[in-house]
Amino acid sequence: MPTSLRLEIFPADLNATVRFYADLLGFSIVDDRRADPLPYIALARDGFRLGAVSIPGGVAAHRHPPTGVEIVLEVDYLHAERDRIVRAGWPLEEDITLRPWGLKDFRILDPDGYYLRFTTHGR
Repeated sequence: MPTSLRLEIFPADLNATVRFYADLLGFSIVDDRRADPLPYIALARDGFRLGAVSIPGGVAAHRHPPTGVEIVLEVDYLHAERDRIVRAGWPLEEDITLRPWGLKDFRILDPDGYYLRFTTHGR
């Protein structure tokens, strides 16, 4: 089986996380346990899976770092992704920029401040 990537984040509000990742970014909900004693949701988009555990106050004191990660999504249609996000009224942290390493990207923050970079495919 090939290596896969799964990230886990610790948002303060799982409903806001679902609105952002599922409704805005097009992730599918693959496991919804928001009604459990330890609320959890899993989302997927193509080969990327994101888990979210609700932590009161949005800080996972037992995890290091609680934030401080850059989530990078390589996409086929960078301008279409950006345009869809802008049309939905979500603010960009940085618009599409050609980077010194030869790729273009744009950047946004999710509702809990996680930094997302949408970029063209690398070599």
